[in-house]
Amino acid sequence: MRGFAKIETKDKSCKEITAELNMFLSGLDKNSEIYLDRVQRTVLDDKVYPVIRALNNDHRLGVKKLVKKVERKYEEIINKLDKYETMSIYENGLKSKGYKLIAGIDEAGRGPLAGPVVAAAVVLGDWPILGLDDSKKLSSKERDILYDEIQKRALYIGVEIIDNVTIDKMNILSATKIAMVGAVKKLKVKPEMLLIDALKIDVNIDQIEIIKGDSKSNSIAAASIIAKVTRDRIMEKYDKTFPGYEFAKHKGYGTKLHYEKIRLLGPSPIHRKTFL
Repeated sequence: MRGFAKIETKDKSCKEITAELNMFLSGLDKNSEIYLDRVQRTVLDDKVYPVIRALNNDHRLGVKKLVKKVERKYEEIINKLDKYETMSIYENGLKSKGYKLIAGIDEAGRGPLAGPVVAAAVVLGDWPILGLDDSKKLSSKERDILYDEIQKRALYIGVEIIDNVTIDKMNILSATKIAMVGAVKKLKVKPEMLLIDALKIDVNIDQIEIIKGDSKSNSIAAASIIAKVTRDRIMEKYDKTFPGYEFAKHKGYGTKLHYEKIRLLGPSPIHRKTFL
């Protein structure tokens, strides 16, 4: 990656420079976690600024325009690093007190008219996963990428699914708490601390209730993504089982399209009768 900064851009076509630049930026992206270390931040600067100078020193307008591309990527990486650090405050504070196994817990599917509620519990390791956030703020593609990263890097993951019939027998809040307890029990270890998005659950484990926790804690954000992607994939399967309702599009939520399908077809076996 350092080599790019030493290239005499006048000896290259704009197409060749763009190709090398894309490789350079891709390399920064793949290794951006190392720059969480403040010493390594200076290494990042040492890689990026010479590239910007090299591009600026070229008289061609097409090459100069590439500077914006580098600056955008640099800003994107810095923002991800800063956000990860901010969302590590709870975890780092607990680790400083001796807690090691910290599980984030969140759910997906409290509000829909159809399908299950899904809860996930995630214990993250030391290797950071940049880009974690409230699953609702991420695109489907971003969620899928992060889902795979969490599956690879998390120490432990537990998932529990409560179907619509059970939801109708009790209520969605009770069903959500049962799902969360189930997710914790499915972890292969017993956590020492639970970080939960806006709820407390009936387990004999220390826990902290965090309002909007999926935007404040990396552990909760990871659980949010696991729960959301798991539930979305369930609804996509139901789309094939119950054709006509378009579950793959609205995932069971009360959209105009969904209400129209219920009006035309009537409730399906996965609809929550108490929500209609």
